[in-house]
Amino acid sequence: MHLDRFSAIIFDCDGVLVDSEALGLDDSVAFLKSRGFTWEAPDLIRIFTGYRDDIFRQKLEDAYIEIHGQKPDNTLFEGLIETRRRNKHKLKAIAGAEPFLQSLRNQHPNLAIGVASSSRTPLLTSKLERTGLWDLLAPHIYSADRVAEGKPAPDVFLYAAEKLGIDPGACLVLEDSTQGIKAGLAAGMTVWGFTGGSHCFDGHAETLIDAGAERIVNGFAELDRLILGKAV
Repeated sequence: MHLDRFSAIIFDCDGVLVDSEALGLDDSVAFLKSRGFTWEAPDLIRIFTGYRDDIFRQKLEDAYIEIHGQKPDNTLFEGLIETRRRNKHKLKAIAGAEPFLQSLRNQHPNLAIGVASSSRTPLLTSKLERTGLWDLLAPHIYSADRVAEGKPAPDVFLYAAEKLGIDPGACLVLEDSTQGIKAGLAAGMTVWGFTGGSHCFDGHAETLIDAGAERIVNGFAELDRLILGKAV
């Protein structure tokens, strides 16, 4: 695969650049079970991955109402977020992300690179700085809190393309969630599903293909072969 098809690559952050989706996942399952939920770890990934906080919160509250017949208080959402936050010191970049980005910058200096994430701006900045990826991706790092609608709406991808100065049809998106796949496609971009994160349970690749991903990339070693021109 050559880069002739694309003028820009836009990465999702969580689960693609940083291995954050599985952080505190077991603790989150325990927290929710203590409040009447029956979800297991794969259910949390399937139901919530890729959403902006406001949509995440609404889906969580709707599920609580379905179980208990009443709206939860603020301790449900805030408690779940705090449960995950307690594990933030364990955050690492996805294996191979840093060397891939360095090679991409060196070998293709004219290729536009961006990030379009559902994470709020302060968290997005913190994650990329703590994992040493910020300088390899800046300045085009954008949160969905800058746009009207979060994924699966295309807003954040269209915003990133506009800031990059690239036509959406010339952009390649790397995404790990069905919401992100749908958002990239709605933006008119080529979307590849990424399964290199530790949260990708059995069947995750098939789920991304069903959502419309053109192909599945199982990690940065494979992406390196595809993008940087090595034989696959």
